[in-house]
Amino acid sequence: MLTRLQGGRVIDPTRGLDERGDVYFEDGRIVAAPSHIPDVTLDAAGCIVMAGALDIHSHIAGANVSTARLLLPEAHRAHKARPATTWLGDIGFSAAETGRLYAEMGFTFVVEPAISPQQALHAHLELADVPIIDKGLLAVLGNDDVCLSLIRDGAGRAALADVVSATLAQSRALGIKVINAGAAAAFKYNLRGFSLDDVVPHYGVSSRAILEALQQAVMDAGVHHPLHVHANNLGLAGNVETAKATIAAARGLPMHLAHVQFYAYGREGARGFSSAAAELAATINAHPHVSVDVGQVMFQPTVTISSDIMRQFNGLGEARPRKGIILEGEGNGGGVVPLIYARDNFFSALQWAAGLELFLGITNPAQVFFTTDHPNGAPFTAYPMLLALLMSADLRDEWCASLPAEALALTHLPAMRREYSLNELAIMTRVAPSKLFGLSDRGHLGAGARADIAVYSDQSDRAAMFGKAKLVIKDGVIVVRDGKARADYFGRTLALAATPDATMVRRLEAHSQALYGINYASFDVPAFALPQSHGFEDIACRS
Repeated sequence: MLTRLQGGRVIDPTRGLDERGDVYFEDGRIVAAPSHIPDVTLDAAGCIVMAGALDIHSHIAGANVSTARLLLPEAHRAHKARPATTWLGDIGFSAAETGRLYAEMGFTFVVEPAISPQQALHAHLELADVPIIDKGLLAVLGNDDVCLSLIRDGAGRAALADVVSATLAQSRALGIKVINAGAAAAFKYNLRGFSLDDVVPHYGVSSRAILEALQQAVMDAGVHHPLHVHANNLGLAGNVETAKATIAAARGLPMHLAHVQFYAYGREGARGFSSAAAELAATINAHPHVSVDVGQVMFQPTVTISSDIMRQFNGLGEARPRKGIILEGEGNGGGVVPLIYARDNFFSALQWAAGLELFLGITNPAQVFFTTDHPNGAPFTAYPMLLALLMSADLRDEWCASLPAEALALTHLPAMRREYSLNELAIMTRVAPSKLFGLSDRGHLGAGARADIAVYSDQSDRAAMFGKAKLVIKDGVIVVRDGKARADYFGRTLALAATPDATMVRRLEAHSQALYGINYASFDVPAFALPQSHGFEDIACRS
């Protein structure tokens, strides 16, 4: 059935479009303007029309997320009650709420960025319950015995690339993440701090060596997304130097740095804590091979969820309410620590300002990605207001007026007058994320793209506009109408079609049996694992 979306302001930076026009789609794909009359016409007059948005870093599934729900039942708002015949009948469907809320904001693809390969099946089953949107995940390496032993023993590039390919195939992931490289392993030897050139006991390899080896291995394995790096020293005063050193360690090769707001801190001021976001933004601008996501802080209660077990252990004293969980695990553990970011708190205000400084100071919108590191900086439901703040200097001034002057004096934010255009937002939230993951049929409205389309009523209140889309179309199906989602449509889970080396798989099997007495294949995610018939969609590796 041919459908015309008529008369909207079409914004598609891939084709240089920002003008009134029509978009046509048929059989789930966007098509060129046809010569015949469409079967259905949808009115988009007075609306903004963009491709569906992509979120590259949002913790929406996995063991740590589930643990957070158990730790904070008082914060767990159910979308609808479970049937009384199931266990935990009063908990509700968090997965349904996640998919619905994302879709209503115009998002059609979300990546869960931190899953231990041994827990991938659980994460995929949880993602399969998230309706409407497409999903993917990143598998975590860099604190596991296999990688650390190979690097220590000088096994070479090919061996580590084979481990990457085997991990991707086993866990059906879209890419690889490293979290505080070596620190989780060092934590088990009672180290409580770990920097880029510190060495993991027993293995004798530095965090820098792990980072560089994995970065090369990801490239050698043909992964589209560069190594996704959670750097050392998250949250510490003066850690801008760590971020700059990590960027230098990329050696001109592609690298993605996660939630860089948490690395944008200096030591100025009476409290020894200041924003160094301007310095970090300048470094990022000078290194176009590096991409980043921000991890913006917003003012509200939240919970921090991370496999950076060292950082989470050290942060337990900051928990509000005063409770937390630290979990050990093979390669990576996890920590869950609730926090409150408050407007009247010096540190919260400075973090909020530092994140916005990064958004506004990084000149290329294709190099900086829109995240709150959900839920670490804020729940993803804060996105509409954050978009509004990026588009309005006056709105930022209103917020600044309610914040501690002592904190703002240690930032450059009050003097920054840049305002994002809709075209720049489309690059940051649509075009660039699709390229980052090698998804050529997403992020744009050209012929052949998936018919994933977000239609917003053009309002001066940008938070209201982005909070509830007028229409969202997923694979050619209307899944949101007038801000209300239908939850009976399920997207697919994207996975990189990596081909594991048979010799390395046998080696990994022997390792698993020798250390744990468990079959390596026990952790495989089979193609038939998901309940939907269309479950997985394979994405080809880079040639």
